[in-house]
Amino acid sequence: MAHKILDTCIACGVCAGECPFEAIQEGDPIYFIDPEICTDCGACVEVCPTESIVPADE
Repeated sequence: MAHKILDTCIACGVCAGECPFEAIQEGDPIYFIDPEICTDCGACVEVCPTESIVPADE
């Protein structure tokens, strides 16, 4: 299952640098995760300073 980024994202970009599959892209105004690429590894979840990354079904 993929993850998603909530509106509480501060667009710091830390998550994008941690994603080994480059599933996270800069959006306007916040980052977003491409569910077709996300493998649910959780690397982004661990580094998000605002806890804005959650499983897509939440």
